[in-house]
Amino acid sequence: MHQVNLKEAETQLAELIEEAAGGEEVIIIRSDGTSFKIVPIGAVGVTPKFGSAKGLVRMSDDFDEPLEDFEEYTP
Repeated sequence: MHQVNLKEAETQLAELIEEAAGGEEVIIIRSDGTSFKIVPIGAVGVTPKFGSAKGLVRMSDDFDEPLEDFEEYTP
């Protein structure tokens, strides 16, 4: 566990974030005694954007027509 005061943390933020990313517990202590922990939250998942493929997918005009190979099975 690594504890630093707020003034030190202001100058070493990048290093402290790297320590937290590596699994080290980093605590920042404010002058009034309040403490804060830097914790990695992991990668943010990709959220699909609906409608983003608009105009990229095209269906042929006969898409709904019965297939010739299956004519013998149709009534």
